[in-house]
Formats: sequence, structure tokens, C-alpha cells
Amino acid sequence: MRRVSQLIIRCGADGSGASIRVVAAVVMLALGMAPSELVLAIDPHPLSLEAKIPLGQVKGRIDHLAIDAARQRLYVAELGNDSVGVVDLKDGKTVRTITGLREPQGIGYVPSSDTLYVANAGDGSVRLFNGAELTPRGQIALGDDADNIRVDDAAHRVYVGYGNGSLAVIDTASQMKLADIKLKAHPESFQLERGGQRIFVNVPDTQQIAVVDRSSNRQVATWSANGMRANYPLALDESSGQVLVVFRHPAKVSSFSISDGRFLSASPTCGDSDDVFVDSKRRRVYVTCGEGFIDVLEPRAEGYATVERFPTLSGARTGLFVPAIDRLFLAVRATSSEPAAIWVYRPAP
Repeated sequence: MRRVSQLIIRCGADGSGASIRVVAAVVMLALGMAPSELVLAIDPHPLSLEAKIPLGQVKGRIDHLAIDAARQRLYVAELGNDSVGVVDLKDGKTVRTITGLREPQGIGYVPSSDTLYVANAGDGSVRLFNGAELTPRGQIALGDDADNIRVDDAAHRVYVGYGNGSLAVIDTASQMKLADIKLKAHPESFQLERGGQRIFVNVPDTQQIAVVDRSSNRQVATWSANGMRANYPLALDESSGQVLVVFRHPAKVSSFSISDGRFLSASPTCGDSDDVFVDSKRRRVYVTCGEGFIDVLEPRAEGYATVERFPTLSGARTGLFVPAIDRLFLAVRATSSEPAAIWVYRPAP
């Protein structure tokens, strides 16, 4: 055991997750633990590809995803195909395709009213569908480029980014638009604060992050992008008091203080990013990139460091991390070598 202790000190000195796992495996081997337990201990990968679920004859770009956790359904905005794919996660297969849409981009599911919302860039509409049978339930006209959707089910609100600078506020009970929150340019990714009333919005055309108050439906602050451009993905890490914004030029994950927008750090990541997710359980960040990678980052004193880069396929830049079922879903568009599919990743440990 003395030699094992010395090995722990030497190999674990860098503090990396991989080194610690390998050292743990050596300890387990020295203690005579079972081979199955040893395999779990020595696997240093933070993600593993668990399945590929074909989407069928889907061509072109795939945009955002949404989850109906109770039914274990994943909804896929198949923008280039003018459709939404419906994936049964229990059986691992596509069970339905909703057609007749116009470049669907954003998608959101409202549990309290059992309604699926689909934002269409092509005609500026939000189409509504019953959650059980997915039959049409109505349509809300917004304007050009209806895009990202976020759901505040407790407040019975749905927010949709669209046009040259607006967030539409929709009441889920009446299914009517209540207000427009004006911004300086088209909103990309935005997130609703859980512990407060703010919305944090990426506005890449102005190289800014807008802060919106949900109680008054107006912008209350503007944060500078600190000289970086093309800020599309955004995530909140409220436990650490940070807003994470991913820029494409240069390709960086930047963190800002959630309280006052103060710039904290910027760390390299993969290119052509479109989604970023916080795994609070493991203190990790996942960045999905059209360059053909998923980056897994962990916090360090100076910012975030990439601990592993997983190759995917070019153009696979949208996804969804669902903490409730502990899976990361990646939307992979069709190529000459791969069909359109949802790749399912299992985080570890």
C-alpha cells in the first residue's frame, strides 16, 4: 500500500479527472476489486456514444430540439426538410414526422397545457400541436425569422425570438401574444433565469448581450461582448453566478458575472458553435460545434479548459442536454456517408 500511496501522489498531482480515475483504478486493482469495477474506474471519457437514432429521409439543415420528458419523446426541428421529427426515446426510433411546416427553427414543449410550439422562419408563424396526438391546435403570426423558443411553464409563458429585434411573449392559457420585448437586432440564443425575472439574450449583430426583465417586458441592461463577435450559444450557470456565452470569432467560451455583466474569462473551444449546456452535476460544459466536434470543458482558476474533444460530423452543431434523463442529444444532418440521425451521448461517471 505504501507504493500505491506514492503512485497516487505522483500521478494525481496535476489534479486532472483522467489522472485521478487512472490512479483510482490502480488502487482498486491493488485491493483486489472486481474487473467490472476496474473497467468503470479506468474509463476516463466524460462522454460515450450510446446510440444513433435514424430520422429517416431527412435532408438539409437540422435546427433545435425539445423534450417531452413524461412521454420520453424528443422533437427535432428539421429546418431543411420543412418538418419536425418525433423520436421515441424508449424504443430508440423515429415514430412520426410532422410535415407542412416552413423552415422550423425553434421548438418548445409546454407540459401544463400539453402543447408543442414550433417557430417557423419561412413564414414567421408559431404552429401549435396537441401533445398526445400531435394534431394541429392553432397558429400565432409573429413576423420574419421566428427562431428560438423558451418556456416558463410556472408563469404560463412562452418566449419566441423573431424579426429584426423582438421577443414575443405568448400566454399558454389563451395561446395569444401578450407583448413584444424590443431589442436592437435579431435575438439568437436566450435563457430564462430560474432564480429571478431576467432573460439573457445574445444579440450578435450588435456584439452585445441584452438583459431583459420579465416582469416589465423590457430591456434593462446591455453587456458588451468584449471585442468578440458572432455570439450564438448562451447558457446560465446560476450556481456559480455566471452567464456562459460562446463566440464563433474567435471560437471562445466566455463567462460573465450574472449579477452585473462583468467579463470574467475567455477560453478556446471548437468552431461554428450553436449550442452550449451546463452539466451542474459534474461541473462540466458541453459545446456542440458545426466544425464537427463536441467540446467538454471544466472550470479552472483562469476560466474553462477543454478536457476532451469528441469528433462528430461537419454541420452537427445543435443539440440538447436533458439532466432529468442524463443524456446529451446531438442532431446530425445527412451526409454522403451518414444518414440524418440523433446521436445519443451518455455522460460519465
